[in-house]
Amino acid sequence: MEEKTLLCALVFILLSTSVVAIRPERSPVAVVRRATLENGLGLTPQMGWNSWNHFSCNINEDIIRQIADAMVDTGLAKLGYDYLNIDDCWAAYARDSQGNLAANPSTFPSGIKALADYVHGKGLKLGVYSDAGSRTCSNQMPGSLGYEEQDAKTFASWGVDYLKYDNCNDQGLSPQPRYVNMSKALLNSGRDIFFSLCEWGVNDPATWASGVGNSWRTTGDIQDNWGSMTAIADANDKWASYARPGGWNDPDMLEVGNGGMSTEEYRSHFSIWALAKAPLLIGCDIRSMRNDTKEILSNHNVIAVNQDALGVQGRKVLQDGDQEVWAGSLSGGRVAVVLWNRGSDEASITASWSSIGLNESTVVDAHDLWTGEVTSSVQGQLKETVATHACKMYVLTPK
Repeated sequence: MEEKTLLCALVFILLSTSVVAIRPERSPVAVVRRATLENGLGLTPQMGWNSWNHFSCNINEDIIRQIADAMVDTGLAKLGYDYLNIDDCWAAYARDSQGNLAANPSTFPSGIKALADYVHGKGLKLGVYSDAGSRTCSNQMPGSLGYEEQDAKTFASWGVDYLKYDNCNDQGLSPQPRYVNMSKALLNSGRDIFFSLCEWGVNDPATWASGVGNSWRTTGDIQDNWGSMTAIADANDKWASYARPGGWNDPDMLEVGNGGMSTEEYRSHFSIWALAKAPLLIGCDIRSMRNDTKEILSNHNVIAVNQDALGVQGRKVLQDGDQEVWAGSLSGGRVAVVLWNRGSDEASITASWSSIGLNESTVVDAHDLWTGEVTSSVQGQLKETVATHACKMYVLTPK
């Protein structure tokens, strides 16, 4: 039995180091796994929908119910998009007489528990938003600073499955203890609640948040334009070594379908987020999304890269001006590759085996995740012509 165990361990080590050149080194922070793994959540990056990018504060319970319906009707739920997260502005301006958070009676008259019941009835999970300060970023509702235990119990009693926790109105206090307090409160709430830290990367949460939450923002808020999206991709990339099952770098929610970028730019956005093991949280109005938006968000092969069990964040491995190669290890010795043209003209991009961690002699089948085409017996390099602001994404499977 001991020999069998040793053999299994050896096989796992060999598989997980088959592309060591692009696998990030294990950081000291990542060595000590965290108490929040007790909640059993975040073994792969979270998927779902969030209200902020499209609706901002203009939300109500009817919209949330309709989004829940659309998640199921469009087939997105079956693809793994299961969190339906309400962002800022859902609560009343002040706490009730017992000091509890309460839903805004004008926009959420049925209350959050009734909404959670509806969402759960669709096979989905409900998320809400709060803040590690005195008030939220909109200033339209109270924050949870000093009320962590009380609010965590309230969320649990409502059947909430996810908490996005922002960092406005912090009273000049360090973020770490404020986030730790809510983390402990959630663990003691009696319900498994995914904890998403939204500290915007100001205090390098990747270096400390693995002991606190299931994901942590590494950047400021994304905007629905090419410049913002690319800058955020680069800023998130530097923290790749800190991502692991149970805790993920978060470069903010998806803008796909909101209208500020072209179809090719949105395809690049989705591809890089998937490769980087970012949360895939849809930010558009899925009740009326265009066919090309649905096609991007529904690509099950790209989603599979994001949800791969190995949990290694892909990263930028080669840059030649505006032409880039991003790559990451997958389970089974496979490699995911994105050839990304950030320039204003069509360009040829080459991913050499040495740049993506494969031996020069390795022969692979190259599966184009956007066209579905498979090229057999590729060796040494992958070279393709890529349109402006576009990408090509592949999974390479050694033969």
